[in-house]
Amino acid sequence: MPSVNPENSGTESGIEIVQLPCLSDNYCSLVHHHDSDTTLVIDTPDAEEITRQLEYRGWSLDYVLTTHHHWDHIDGHEQLKEKFGCKIIGSLADHERIPGIDLTVNDDQQLQLGDINIQVIATPGHTLGHVCYWLPEAEAVFTGDTLFSLGCGRLFEGTAEQMWHSIQKIRSLPQQTMIYCGHEYTASNAKFAAHIDPENTRLQQRQMEITELREAGLPTVPVSLKLEQETNPFMRVDLQALQQSLSLSGYSAEQVFAHIRKLKDQF
Repeated sequence: MPSVNPENSGTESGIEIVQLPCLSDNYCSLVHHHDSDTTLVIDTPDAEEITRQLEYRGWSLDYVLTTHHHWDHIDGHEQLKEKFGCKIIGSLADHERIPGIDLTVNDDQQLQLGDINIQVIATPGHTLGHVCYWLPEAEAVFTGDTLFSLGCGRLFEGTAEQMWHSIQKIRSLPQQTMIYCGHEYTASNAKFAAHIDPENTRLQQRQMEITELREAGLPTVPVSLKLEQETNPFMRVDLQALQQSLSLSGYSAEQVFAHIRKLKDQF
């Protein structure tokens, strides 16, 4: 059974990434290194769908990387571990809330899983123990519910200051990095982004692209970090153009971020 998004990245490095739609609007991703025959999945919204996709490709599952503890990101952990004997990895801060966890990780920790090099990035805000996973050779970052295309996660446990600091970490990665996030929220995020940043011509172009993709039944992600830097208001709160649009010139980036996060919650 092919995935909805057959366009995979990182193949020049020997790494294949397959983004899987799950549940109503979730995404998870399979990452496979062909030379070492190592396979991992980032989050497990639907164990049955993940298993189908693995079996279709003739892959086993070696590791589960967990971004955070919310049910729609961990629901398949134990079923997949029972079937494949895979190791489950997650944040030390979340270890009591991640079922079946075998290995805990911290900020800036390097993982070598087979021939796949991974850097852990702690990104508190949506939850306190949220982490993202950056694969430099594949030029991909898996952001869970910290960063979406044209948006960011709600602040369920952390503060606006923490979330802004977390987004700055992602923003500092190489511009060609592709962002794989946990949900297909882009169309609704685009409406809010255009509402508060109406003069952004690149955002207007992105809106048209999103409409065309969704009408064709295609995903709007992954998306390049460069494009998000140009269009995502939550990555642009320290820029004068957005601050002027919001009549918040002279305010700190943290204050602007907190303001637009509250606006988005009420939008």
